[in-house]
Parts: sequence; structure tokens; C-alpha cells
Amino acid sequence: MIFKTEAGQRRIMRRYEEILASWPVPAERHQVPSTAGETFVLVSGPEDAPPLVLLHGSGSNAAMWAGDVESWAKRFRVYAIDMIGEPGLSAPSRPPLDSAAYADWLDDVLDHFGLDSVAIVGASLGGWLGLDYATRRSRRVERLALLCPGGVGRQKYGFLFKVALYRPFGQWGMRRSIKAVAGVDPRATPEVADYLTLMFTHFLPRRDRLPLFSDEALRGLTMPVRVIVGERDAMFDSRDTARRIGRTVPHAEVTVLPGVAHSIIGQTEPILEFLTR
Repeated sequence: MIFKTEAGQRRIMRRYEEILASWPVPAERHQVPSTAGETFVLVSGPEDAPPLVLLHGSGSNAAMWAGDVESWAKRFRVYAIDMIGEPGLSAPSRPPLDSAAYADWLDDVLDHFGLDSVAIVGASLGGWLGLDYATRRSRRVERLALLCPGGVGRQKYGFLFKVALYRPFGQWGMRRSIKAVAGVDPRATPEVADYLTLMFTHFLPRRDRLPLFSDEALRGLTMPVRVIVGERDAMFDSRDTARRIGRTVPHAEVTVLPGVAHSIIGQTEPILEFLTR
């Protein structure tokens, strides 16, 4: 069970359906069979364009990319995947993170669409997934763009104190937690804050630590790599991420955004520029 209640699950799914109904570009919905259960994939962009796979963060779904897809779908066939075990339309299964299960699952999804190799954009947990796949299946990843990826820099836990501190204060406390952890300001982006508040009111996030990639695994990333992190990320040590990527993947482009927290926005065009070189 990945939701606190069935009623809460229905509320999240209703809101997700509203977002999908107002998707900014024409899109196809696919339910793809896999070894880990059915996987929902939202596909948009020209059929003959190069494939781009989008992997969202924890506590989210394909809705995360609503602000980016209009630009990216002009140049790519975009596959926005709902990760298994997250609050989307894919199976609730959560295989062990320290296994090949997620790479096997993504193999199933790509094989379903006949995709031999793809570019990947991943954020947070999706960044970890993109890295996991690229380290295990390097021949299938042409380019890799990562926003605040897990599995590289030291994982932080100090934010849990703030979450516990705000928990007794209902919706107000949840919004304060989201601002403290993700850096999402309800005054600046109220729709995003509302959506995250709905998610984390009713969804049970993963509790297990993200496995760290070894230096050896990171050195195996021979494809072009772009990494963007926020200086004030409360979940991952961004300086540590930048140092490790710089040391093990010297050809990678790494940007540390000053004053930015875990939630990274406004990178649609920089990522598109990297993907289309």
C-alpha cells in the first residue's frame, strides 16, 4: 500500500486526471506490461523524432513535466513515465533499490516501444533511476540530463526534524514542510505547492536510503552528461554531488545554481540545448 487511505488515493488520481486532461500538447496514453506490473507512459511529440524519456521525482508523476513538455516535444518523441511505486498510474510495486530490478523494468518499457537507445532526463529519484539505468545499460542511453539526482552526493536527513516539527499543524504545517524540504514557495508557485501538499497528505513516500553509486560505476558513464543541482538542496549535498561528478565523469557539465533548493525550475531551455547538440 503506497497511499494512506483509498479516499486519499482517489483525490490524488482525480487531480492527476485533471492535469492530464489539460496537457499542453497532444499526447497518447499507454499502459505497458512489465515484470514489475503495468506502467503508465504519456507519449507526445512527432513519431519520427528521436526518443526522450522523462523520469520524475519521488512523490510525483508525469505531471512534473507539464511545464517542459511543450518545448521538448517540438524536437523529440517524449515518453513521460510514471515510475512504479509512486503516486501515478503505474503499479505500486517497489522492488529493492539495490538490485537490477529497476533497470529490468525500464528495459521492458523501452522494449515495448521498440526503443534501442534514448536520451534521459531525470529529477531527484528519477535522476537516481536514470543513473542506475545508464550505469547498467550504457549502450541504451545516448544522453543523460540530471536535476538534483540522488545516489551521488551525501544524502541529508536534517530536514526530517523540520517535517516532524510542522506535522501537528495540518495543511499549514504540510506547506511549511514542503517549502523547507523542496524549496517550493506557496506564494510564488501556489499550484505546485497545492499539488505537493495533496500528494504528501495522502501518499506514503519511500523510506529506504538511495544506494550511492560507486566511483567505478560513475566512471562508466561515457555518454554526454549534464547535471544541475541547487546550492541549498535540503535532501542531497549538492557540493558533494558536483565534486564526485567532476572527479569521476570529467566530460560532464555540472551547474550549481546559487540560492536554489531541491526543487529546480526554469531549466527547460538549458536542458533542450544540451539534448540537441
